[in-house]
Amino acid sequence: MNQELNHKSIHIIHLEDSVMDHDMVLRTLRHSGMSFYLTRIENLVDFFHTVSAVNFDVILADYQLPGFTAIDAWNGLQNQTKLPPFILFSGAIGEAAAVEAIKLGMSDYLLKDDVAKLPHVINRALAMQEARLTKERATTELAASEQRLAKFAEHLQTTIEEERAAIAREIHDDIGGSLAAIKFDLSWLGRHQNDPAAKTHIEAANAMLQHALGASQRIMMNLRPAILDQGLEAAVDWLAREFERRTGTPTTLRCNHGRTEISKPIQLTAYRTAQEALTNISKYAQCTEVRIELSDSENLLTLEITDNGRGILTTERTKPKAYGLKGLQERARTMGGWLDVSSSQAQGTSITLSIPLTAPPPTEGKEVHA
Repeated sequence: MNQELNHKSIHIIHLEDSVMDHDMVLRTLRHSGMSFYLTRIENLVDFFHTVSAVNFDVILADYQLPGFTAIDAWNGLQNQTKLPPFILFSGAIGEAAAVEAIKLGMSDYLLKDDVAKLPHVINRALAMQEARLTKERATTELAASEQRLAKFAEHLQTTIEEERAAIAREIHDDIGGSLAAIKFDLSWLGRHQNDPAAKTHIEAANAMLQHALGASQRIMMNLRPAILDQGLEAAVDWLAREFERRTGTPTTLRCNHGRTEISKPIQLTAYRTAQEALTNISKYAQCTEVRIELSDSENLLTLEITDNGRGILTTERTKPKAYGLKGLQERARTMGGWLDVSSSQAQGTSITLSIPLTAPPPTEGKEVHA
């Protein structure tokens, strides 16, 4: 065993049965100025024991050793969680063997005749290893960040639905109750008032009051779709009828409803998807027809909203503030489903929501009720 060590040393295991070749490596690395700790091992038992007991940075291995090859050593390392660069450093090695080694995942290979290049090969392998580890760390951190963001978006959606429900209750209990009381008072005044001018004002006030009552009902329906208590089909049908009445665009709904029980969170996701899609159509599509298809066959809820409008440009779908579609996609994801958007210019847009019904959605926390 030969060693040279300081606080910046590279730990190298040299799998080599030739003392002469080991000394050649030692001299070459010293001549290059590299700071290293070099340990020679010549059998598999000692090699695997050292690998499991000592932290090291590089493995430098001859190809053919007594009773085994570098491939055997490599294969025995595959259960290691952190595999360092493995450099094949041999004498006469065929091209086929070298190619096989690289295909297996070894970092590099070098002929012993080119030993002067060894410091460069080692440094290059370490640099590539560091780059790979940096990429893996970045990927892991990105995945963790995306997971945190997804959980935050899920929490945000839950909070929004809870606030919508609370506002809807306040509108119903306070504003709705007050408007109803005013309506009764105006009706009483109308019955007991003989002055024509006063009656005209009372009738105008009644008309305005009726408008306010209708507006409060629409707001409550948008905030908390109580119609979902009658089932998803009834809720989507109500959205379609309201959209047709408001925009004048012919809207058809076709349902293929089985007997599958659909949970409230999934129904709410489908309802909000249809609601947002129809809102976008009324704002941007410039279409003359809308078709909605709802199906829960084969344990898959599918909701498709299609228009024959101008389509969605790619730039519109990818712009930073395109939160509508992104929000729908995130809603679908929290239910274990997905959202597809198909669009072509002047040929319309199709938005398809798909949610499996065979397993409970991966939503954490309490259930959101419509």
